[in-house]
Amino acid sequence: MPFLDNLTQTLGIIAGYFWGIPSIVLLVGTGLYLTIKLRFIQFRGFKHATELVSGKFDKKEDPGEVSHFQALSTALSATVGTGNIAGVATAIALGGPGAVFWMWITALVGMATKYASCSLAVKFRHIHTDGSVSGGPMYTLLNGLKMPKLAAMFAIFTLIASFGIGNMVQANSVVDGLARALPNVAPDKTVIGFIMAILVGLVIIGGIKRIAKVASIVVPFMAVAYCGIALIILGANYEQIPAAFGTIINLALNPMAAGGAAVGAAMQYGIARGVFSNEAGLGSAPIAHASARTNEPAREGMVAMLGPFIDTIIICSMTALVIVITGNWGEARPDNVTGANLTVLSFGQALAFAGSWGEVIGHSVVGFGLAFFAYSTMIAWSYYGDRSAEFLFGKKAILPYRIVFVVLIVVGASVPLELVWNFADIANMLMAVPNLISLILLAGLVKKLTDDYYQRQPNL
Repeated sequence: MPFLDNLTQTLGIIAGYFWGIPSIVLLVGTGLYLTIKLRFIQFRGFKHATELVSGKFDKKEDPGEVSHFQALSTALSATVGTGNIAGVATAIALGGPGAVFWMWITALVGMATKYASCSLAVKFRHIHTDGSVSGGPMYTLLNGLKMPKLAAMFAIFTLIASFGIGNMVQANSVVDGLARALPNVAPDKTVIGFIMAILVGLVIIGGIKRIAKVASIVVPFMAVAYCGIALIILGANYEQIPAAFGTIINLALNPMAAGGAAVGAAMQYGIARGVFSNEAGLGSAPIAHASARTNEPAREGMVAMLGPFIDTIIICSMTALVIVITGNWGEARPDNVTGANLTVLSFGQALAFAGSWGEVIGHSVVGFGLAFFAYSTMIAWSYYGDRSAEFLFGKKAILPYRIVFVVLIVVGASVPLELVWNFADIANMLMAVPNLISLILLAGLVKKLTDDYYQRQPNL
């Protein structure tokens, strides 16, 4: 239809502008400001963060609904997905291997952003009489800054984004992943949509406790499986790893090697895909981390900052190194091969030493990885959406929201999604603006919470 085609094109232009240089500078700049303000919390608090995730400091009597590990798993289930498989490949295809370096930078400064936003989410969360929790940037804006209009704006755009990037886009990615994993089978999109709707519905009806329980199983399993295959590939090509790192750093920072325009492209696409991968600054993860069982905001902030490290520094780097080692970039990249297709191609080529099974394993691990990561993203985003619906319309809106969310999974599995992608990209950036405002205005409070926590923990 001409109208839909024109709307898709218009929204694509708007989304491109929203995710342009000014927005990227705002996201990364806020992370850099918080890094300095909090005295490099992502480095000095890293060891303690791993201790917290292990359950060493968990107390059942603390307020909240889920453990530190389950909160982190839920947040990771929303971020570990298409960005790790397709997003990395797209960044390399458009910006060269140097883009990976800038993805690392977004993760490092994004750790400070996640720390601040999730600390504030615990500080200003609302605990209901039944012990359930509602939190996130909308509550930080409402209770911490007395800005109800900005709080409502964040909730509205989160609600919209949950139906797009958190639902229909992911449902389509499951179909895409299964098609790659089973190339000789033509899966019926509608049937897969119905099956997914049932599987998601059975989980989200139980709220955050069931979502966190499932996420804490699915996410570690798929991350270990995907990274395990990548490590086998890298182990078989260990001699090329130093050169791959050298290529990434050289093409990111050396205009003589890459050309001035190429360095700029590497920075733009690397930062954009990095932020998309770990969502640092967008404000979605604090909604999950607000439910953690703790009375120490700084503790959950430290747990949260592990998210960008795991998501981008570890998982995205695995994908990137496989692509760089196989040489599928620059002029050597096959024409029109990008996104998940480029990752599938690279994994298949890298596993050639396994004989005829190598390509099958490569297709399967990327395809099933894409499908499972997309499924876990759906269940996490359903929670983000229902907290936003509750904030805007009260508890009575939660069940209708969940029903609509499940129905749209069937729709998303069956329809072309460029229009939805563009709309979701715009909604994501509009989420980020109120969240970043709260982080900048409350940076002093975050520093006070951090300093107070360190003073009461002499072992730190």
